[in-house]
Amino acid sequence: MANVDRWLLPDGVDEVLPEQAQVVEFLRRKLLDLYHSWGYDLVIPPMIEFTESLLSGSGKDLDLMTFRVTDQISGRMMGIRADITPQTARMDAHSLRREGPNRLCYAGTVLHTKPRGPLQSRAPISVGVELFGEGSLAADMEVIELFLQTLNASGVTETYLDLGHVDILRELLVEAQLSNELESELFELLQRKAQSELTDWIADNIIDSYLGQCLSSLPKLAGGVGVLDQAKALLEKAPKKVLDAIEQLETVVNLVSQMGVRVHLDLGEMPGYHYHTGIVFAAYVQGYGKALGNGGRYDSVGQAFGRSRPATGFAFDLKSLVTQGRKVGDQPSGIFVPYCNDSECADQIKLLRESGHRVVQGFEGQLENIEEMKCNRELIKLDGKYVIQDLS
Repeated sequence: MANVDRWLLPDGVDEVLPEQAQVVEFLRRKLLDLYHSWGYDLVIPPMIEFTESLLSGSGKDLDLMTFRVTDQISGRMMGIRADITPQTARMDAHSLRREGPNRLCYAGTVLHTKPRGPLQSRAPISVGVELFGEGSLAADMEVIELFLQTLNASGVTETYLDLGHVDILRELLVEAQLSNELESELFELLQRKAQSELTDWIADNIIDSYLGQCLSSLPKLAGGVGVLDQAKALLEKAPKKVLDAIEQLETVVNLVSQMGVRVHLDLGEMPGYHYHTGIVFAAYVQGYGKALGNGGRYDSVGQAFGRSRPATGFAFDLKSLVTQGRKVGDQPSGIFVPYCNDSECADQIKLLRESGHRVVQGFEGQLENIEEMKCNRELIKLDGKYVIQDLS
């Protein structure tokens, strides 16, 4: 192997250098403080767990995204986490076992076997919240509002919220009573919005004409808030849970509109259909080809740990938030102190650091590079006293 190859990183694995790392860490602290102010407790799950718990109830997609290794102590298979949500579900069900609503937040690196999309990192920093033990619409609305507050705190502008509800399709499928194979075929056609293929498939496989019309209309129910009126008209005779889902979306849209956020509804798009159980949402910004963050309700995950509780939450890639947020210039803000060995100088340095200043002390014979040290001021002794002066 050529020496140059030793410096290469695997495809999709990136490093965060000082300038960006400082911004990433600043935002991480800011968001965790925001979540704390809403009553969410910080947890730090392990990077690796036994796959039996790490992948419980998470669906096939996460299974394929998870790196596996053999535990040299127990011989059991372990996985490197590709998502933190299942870990928090385990904590809620087993480690904490709180009786009332349990609010948890986290920030940590996850690892994917392959990128989720072109040019995406395989090692994103996932930051988010999970709310367990409350199944009301008020819980969904709290999480969505905090989701939007996260975007605001990150300085992301010109966003829109994509909203959907998996109960609409799920309840129609209950009525259709399809086999697993046919259900998968229908789901794939709906995701591709292949309208002509969908029409032919429904004609061949759905006996109830009204149910067929409902399923055929789903790909068309996408757009602004007017979609909800269309849905109520087209699905007026659908099962009650479908109508309840539309009503829930209407309530959320009213809340979000009051916050000045643009809304896009897509009642035929079902991200994480086999994982989510209610309202689902994602944030997009113009010119950025993927969701900045997403979330939704997933009431069934805790069942694998022996304690099924209602749950909803969201997650962002912290590095994506940084790239799409307000750009913070890397301005020098430190104080440089030339080499000195007297106690008074040491005392001044200590006081400055205790006051929160960045202080870089030089070494004897050091070639000073103020730009590399990111200093815009200097501590010098003038007329017998230490003073700070600006560097031009």
